[in-house]
Amino acid sequence: MSRSLGPALPPALLALLSQTDLESRLGRALPFVTRDADDSLHPMLCSYLEWLAVDARTLRLAIAAGSRSARNLEARRVGTLVLVDADVTAYVKCRAAAAPRRFGDLLRFSLAVEDVLDDRPTEAEGEARIASGITYRPRPSLDAPWVQAVLAALRAE
Repeated sequence: MSRSLGPALPPALLALLSQTDLESRLGRALPFVTRDADDSLHPMLCSYLEWLAVDARTLRLAIAAGSRSARNLEARRVGTLVLVDADVTAYVKCRAAAAPRRFGDLLRFSLAVEDVLDDRPTEAEGEARIASGITYRPRPSLDAPWVQAVLAALRAE
């Protein structure tokens, strides 16, 4: 069952999304859900490469400018980041704070954290636990030009 932690990332999530230990997070996928024009949910898979926590209340997301998720986020300005792994299950509800900035083929969104939901098993669920998150291969190299472009977009002021 999930419970609200309020409109700021707790220290553990802030650390996960700060990219201070990005190398160890490569190969892990993060679902992000936006709303389509007909109000249906539109999921996408991204990674820790595309996310940067600027502080506990501000996230940056760099994604392909032509993607449906980018269009949805620009038009409706809301999305939910889903973090699911053996040590964390949380949902971060966000709102675009301003129009995105373009960096080549990427759009960078600045997102205000509106609510963080922490999801933990209830007593009735017994020993049920998430065993692992979503992973992908091959893991990208931090030296790859496309990775450097994403990181530059996230870190630009």
